[in-house]
Amino acid sequence: MKKQFLRVGALALASVILAGSVSLSSYAVERSYSYNYDYWGDVQDTPDFYEPCKTFTWKDLNLDKKITNPQGITAYGNFLYLCDSGNNRIIKMKSNSRESLEVVDIYDHFNGDSISGDNTFSTPTDVAISEDGNIFVADKGNARILKLDKDFNYIMEFGKPEDSSLDKDLAFAPSKIVVDTAERVYAVAVGINKGLLKYENDGTFTNFHGAPPASYNLLDYIWKKFASQEQLMKMESFVPTEYSNVYINEDGFIYACAGAVSEEDLKGGTGQNTRLLNLLGSDILVRNGVYSEGDFPVYGDIYMGSGGGMSGPSQFIDITSFPNEVFVCLDKNRGRLFSYDNQGRLLFCCGGNGNMDGYFRNPVALDHIGYDIYVLDQLDCAITVFTLTNFGELVFSAMEQFDQGKYDESLSDWQQVIKYDGNYDLAYIGIGRAYLRQKEYKTAMEYFKLKYDDENYSKAYRQYRKIWVEDHIVIIVIVLLVLFLVPTIIGKIKSIKYEFATADIFKV
Repeated sequence: MKKQFLRVGALALASVILAGSVSLSSYAVERSYSYNYDYWGDVQDTPDFYEPCKTFTWKDLNLDKKITNPQGITAYGNFLYLCDSGNNRIIKMKSNSRESLEVVDIYDHFNGDSISGDNTFSTPTDVAISEDGNIFVADKGNARILKLDKDFNYIMEFGKPEDSSLDKDLAFAPSKIVVDTAERVYAVAVGINKGLLKYENDGTFTNFHGAPPASYNLLDYIWKKFASQEQLMKMESFVPTEYSNVYINEDGFIYACAGAVSEEDLKGGTGQNTRLLNLLGSDILVRNGVYSEGDFPVYGDIYMGSGGGMSGPSQFIDITSFPNEVFVCLDKNRGRLFSYDNQGRLLFCCGGNGNMDGYFRNPVALDHIGYDIYVLDQLDCAITVFTLTNFGELVFSAMEQFDQGKYDESLSDWQQVIKYDGNYDLAYIGIGRAYLRQKEYKTAMEYFKLKYDDENYSKAYRQYRKIWVEDHIVIIVIVLLVLFLVPTIIGKIKSIKYEFATADIFKV
């Protein structure tokens, strides 16, 4: 019942705020596959944040043979590097426009002699490019990470770490890599769940970076304390989850995603399929998304039921981040894109499994050029380009104007967002934050209250209370004086009366 009263109150307040504005019908948009979650965790349809612009197949790229088993895509400036893993080659393309990809070159080997003497690629799965233009390739089939110059001339390579904690019989299979400004290499390797492999720029293996926490069941943990050796051998081990992909942002922080995290671990808070690692390997990802049942972690879909051959939680297979600190995760399980802001609040969800434009059959990688998102489908062997809609541009503009201190412009943009979608929670919170910066604390409180943003409401309330006290300090002092002095005066008068009443004035 309380929940229903909250909903009715929210709708009523929203009607008051929107009164006098242009009717929502004049801003009606065609609903598609985009959605979000409201405060109560209910699914809400939203205008499309992104829309598919064009899909490029191997024929569209005028390649001599079909792409086979592609596993990675990397953007660098206006160029895209596609790992055509099945054909043991790397395809370099130039993005001339959103609807044009031109193949610049195809590399199936590099120049120079490597340590093994083999200068061909074998199942390349990822490419990373440093600020100096050097190219790093995860040459998975050859069990190495190559460092090449911009013309694909051999410089050096990184092999299996010499670490006593690693199984000597484990084959070294680097799958994903990133490079920082000092050309240190961070790699994901198949079968290694101790974190990212960190190499210095001279090829020296340093340590395991940012190992994900091991998840466990408390009852099983207690039971293992008393179980026999034979029982222990039959029980599952508590081991960290292996990373599936990484991305390094402009500030040098590494986004890492782990695809295979169980529903129980995610909902229980012991499992994390998205992390942001600092230089020490600590997770600093902010997760401030909340709804009525508690925290709203960064893990994709809230509801994980079965249907259409899909079940279980979202499995993030890749991640990318924009300069405005918005990051986008690719869900391999249901073929969806999930985007979050730097506070971990969900911006939009879109996509799905299917054969139509904007849907995927087996998405494996993504990256971006500008704000355009490029998604690689392994089964279709195709690249789909997504571009911002007017709605998406307004949201990004509102966020960026706020970060630049242009609060009037941010407020105007958020108000336009509400005209597109009156249920978009972040717009109300954004308006509240703009009013908060403009010191319109009472108005800010109304918007924060509307979307149950307790933290920002408290900030606005503290400032509003401070100003109210300053404006009424004289009255407050007078009232306090009255409250303290009047009882004292009354008590004194009563005391004097009592002394007179009990005094023996006729005594000689």
